[in-house]
Amino acid sequence: MDETEEIRKELVREINATLPERERLEIEYGKGNVWDTKELSERFEVQGFMAPFCVVVDRITGKKGTVMFTHYPRFYFRFDPVE
Repeated sequence: MDETEEIRKELVREINATLPERERLEIEYGKGNVWDTKELSERFEVQGFMAPFCVVVDRITGKKGTVMFTHYPRFYFRFDPVE
């Protein structure tokens, strides 16, 4: 049993409640902190998914962390490095 499943499902509903716009995400998380799928794969090595999170390694800094993502259109945002 996944203890985070209900919390993650609620986050997925919240994130996808309105059609995500890159501009809105960039206002909230900053320019350069929102990526489409191509940009994400260029910047990060993806290690796994568990909606609405993706575990990644930053190709520039080598830091491991998570990003959140929207369903459609698919945008990744809010890189949160693990210390």
